[in-house]
Parts: sequence; C-alpha cells; structure tokens
Amino acid sequence: MADIIVFGAGGRTGRTAVAEAHRRGHRVTAVVRDVDKYADLAGEDVRVVAGDVTDAADVARLAKGHDAAIAAVFDPAKAADEFFVATAHALLDGLAESGVKRLAWVGLASLLPSASGELLMDLPDYPQEYRAFFLAHDAGAAVFRDATTALDWFVLSPSGDFDHQGVRTGAYRKAPGAAESRVSYPDFAIALIDEIDAPTVHRAHVGVEDER
Repeated sequence: MADIIVFGAGGRTGRTAVAEAHRRGHRVTAVVRDVDKYADLAGEDVRVVAGDVTDAADVARLAKGHDAAIAAVFDPAKAADEFFVATAHALLDGLAESGVKRLAWVGLASLLPSASGELLMDLPDYPQEYRAFFLAHDAGAAVFRDATTALDWFVLSPSGDFDHQGVRTGAYRKAPGAAESRVSYPDFAIALIDEIDAPTVHRAHVGVEDER
C-alpha cells in the first residue's frame, strides 16, 4: 500500500486516477480547488483537500508523508504558459521539500514523437488551433527536463486522444504519437498507477493506447 497525492483530482483524468489507486488499496489524497464541489471523491482511504498546485509551500504541506504524486492539472482562469511553468516549479520545489520521490505529470499527445520521429503537433495534417496551448504545456514539462533534481518524474499522455466513451478493459500498450490512437480514461489511469507501483519510465514522456 502506498500513499498517493493527486493534484487536479476533480478532472476526469484525476478522478479516474483516484479511483484506480483506491481500487488497488492505496491511500489517496485528492487535491482540488473547491472541496465542497468535489466532496463525492471522498471515501475510505480517500481524503479530499483544497490546495494550490502553483504554490510550492502548499504542495510541500499537502504532499508530506506521501510516496508519489500525480499532476493532472489545468486552470482555465489562468494564462496557460504561466500556469504550467509555475506548477512545474512548485512541484519540483514542494515535492523535494516533502520527500516525495516519484511524480507523474499528465501530458499531451501533441508533444509526443510520432513513428517518423517528428512531434505529433508538427505533422502536416495535425490541427493547429491549440498550438499555443501545446507549447504552454511543453514549457511546463521543460522545467522538469532542464532541472537537476532527485525527483523521479515522468510524463504520460494518450498516444493520440482519450476515448471519451471508452470503458475499462484492463489492457493498454505504450505507443508513439498517432492522431488516430485512443485510450479510455480508466485504462489511462491503469497505466498511471502501474508506473507508480512498478516504475519503468524515468525522466521521459511516453504515450499509451488501448490494445485493440
């Protein structure tokens, strides 16, 4: 049994990560901005707390005593480039202070290398309307890539996109970026918790997709 803290637990990715960790018998701290709004997350061995993932002191306070952290975060009220960079710095500093050794950063498929080696977002037919958001997210990930840290971080994303209607199959595989690839939220959560239970990815970004 491990103690896992999930930042952004109110979102769909965060919720399924909380559920999968709880399913495996882990103790979970679900961090949200508004506890009343997400009170339904609470249960046996799952506590819901309010926190600011962009504040290193808050991260350190909440993460103390945990074995691993998951960050599945976004704040539409803040500029994306500022938010992701501030969050990454707060996690680096706060988790170091609290003694957490393992971090899962939920990333974007657009930032994965495709089979050709080019980033998915750089392929000719890939939609570009959210490119500024892609780059903002990558600026956050770059904080980890450029850091000299003992934190064992990794970035996990769908290889293409989420299958929003998909169910838990219990099976997934690692795959390069591909626009047509899909993974269900529950299977993505399995991949996240697998990497906490038995780490295989270190300081790298990998994508996962459902086995079909």
